[in-house]
Amino acid sequence: MGEDNREKHFVLVHGMCKGAWCWYKLKTRLESAGHRVTALDLAASGINTKSIQDVRTFHEYSEPLLEMLASLPSDKKVILVGHSLGGINLALAMDKFPHKVSVGVFLTAYMPDTTHLPSYVLDKFFGSISPEMWLDTQFLPYGGPEQPLTSVIFGPQIMSSKLYQQCPVEDLELAKTLVRPGSAFLPDLGKATKFSDEGYGSVARVYLLCKDDRAIPEEFQHWMIANHQANHVMEIAGADHLAMLSKPQEVCYCLLEIAKQYA
Repeated sequence: MGEDNREKHFVLVHGMCKGAWCWYKLKTRLESAGHRVTALDLAASGINTKSIQDVRTFHEYSEPLLEMLASLPSDKKVILVGHSLGGINLALAMDKFPHKVSVGVFLTAYMPDTTHLPSYVLDKFFGSISPEMWLDTQFLPYGGPEQPLTSVIFGPQIMSSKLYQQCPVEDLELAKTLVRPGSAFLPDLGKATKFSDEGYGSVARVYLLCKDDRAIPEEFQHWMIANHQANHVMEIAGADHLAMLSKPQEVCYCLLEIAKQYA
């Protein structure tokens, strides 16, 4: 039991168009429970100084996370928590540093497999929804004909109705103020090497399923879990896509339980 009470190190990885700021409720709760927490800004996100037009590959986008893991002492392990698109960042990090990650936690996140290309679950998702679902999201090309990419920025309508619909209005307003253009880097992920069984596939995975998510619906979350079996699945009732803001106490409880079992 003594081992369970020791400080764990959580690394929190945000989704597209967001930043480290979206973890502010969860970070304080985990720290109050006696743990170390690192909430990262990925490239061109949060207060990271790059713009999305400067970021051409998913690896470049993930560099703040990869550099942080590379800097860890060889005997230290972290609990990686990824939200939404951050699930793909988790898979990349787990693939490169499997011995530095005790468990990867996918919080209503895209969870890739080791059988298909890294873009597979994103291609499946984007192919399953109608264009009307995007509401006032803006898509703009960048990168040039030799490397075509698309930037994405969520508008207030989709944020209020599909992303933050269960969140306090203050958090929605905060998100509207801090939203930045992002990208799913689909052309790049469609050419990338598959994640390996020896790397990503060797690390324990837990999926936190959010039942009221209107952005990645419950049915698609179940499909990803069936596609690449997680070691454990925990459900959070009443949680929208931004569960760390709408149900922070419940997410914190899940993470503390995961830490006891896997870290």
